[in-house]
Amino acid sequence: MDPVTRVREHFAESIVTKQAAAEQLADSIVAAGRLMSDALLDDGKILSCGNGGSAADAQHFSSELLNRFEMERPGLPAVALTTDSSTLTSISNDYSYEEIFSKQVRALGRAPDVLLGISTSGNSENVIRAISTAHERGMNVVALTGCDGGRMADVFTEGDVEIRVPATRTARIQEVHLVVIHCLCDLIDRTLLGDT
Repeated sequence: MDPVTRVREHFAESIVTKQAAAEQLADSIVAAGRLMSDALLDDGKILSCGNGGSAADAQHFSSELLNRFEMERPGLPAVALTTDSSTLTSISNDYSYEEIFSKQVRALGRAPDVLLGISTSGNSENVIRAISTAHERGMNVVALTGCDGGRMADVFTEGDVEIRVPATRTARIQEVHLVVIHCLCDLIDRTLLGDT
């Protein structure tokens, strides 16, 4: 297959995946945006975590809140648990890599905070442990997953919102996760600031 055709196939598959996701996920995205907005209005913050590309997405989301998305506004409280290399390496060294997020959630999280956990497969053990710790701290969870939801699908409780992308290819799931993150930022801004 020639490279141009291959590139066009990537775009076509991404479009089809996003169209299916728009139909299936809109209500869940709105519910997640409402949950996050309510937490921020109640003087809470949003903690986010993930691995690899999902770590980048967690940081992207946090930066959009702390700085700005598309509207001018004061910064909103958000912390990406993926960014402090000293904390990540000390927890990995002294305990285990599986604890790198849960120990931070235990130290920083409280109700009415929200944890945004991102895992394309839904099987990231460190994210699963962070979700369990968030529940212990009285927090709700928004999860971005894909495939069949993985093992994360079994740890959600009432009040949590899972946004499960209807796809199996990691690249396609991550592409939809980015659109979801932008939707959440827009919903939060419009809830807090109105349609300005």
